[in-house]
Amino acid sequence: MDPSDLFDALETKQNIMVIDARKDFAFVKEHIPGSINLPHRTMNADTTAGFDKNVIYVTYCDGIGCNASTRGALNMAKLGFNVRELIGGIEWWKFDGYETEGTHQTAGLQIQCAC
Repeated sequence: MDPSDLFDALETKQNIMVIDARKDFAFVKEHIPGSINLPHRTMNADTTAGFDKNVIYVTYCDGIGCNASTRGALNMAKLGFNVRELIGGIEWWKFDGYETEGTHQTAGLQIQCAC
């Protein structure tokens, strides 16, 4: 899923949950608004026990130089969840002009996707 598709899904309140698959210090620094932090290394049946199997989960990480979202998506899929990976991670999210939250948050821009 690309950032534009994720933004649209969140704006239209689709049945979707965004998971930051990085370690907690990265999440505290900056994350996609509304996302939860579940590092890929801790994804298991216990840490996802309360998760709804009817939700689409979207994992993300730093970007193309990080594989936490890929590992997270694989873990979630193995646990039986419907999962997508955010292309380009939080870096492409910001590149496309979307805001972030956290101690180093960025404001969103008024741009449109060219897709």
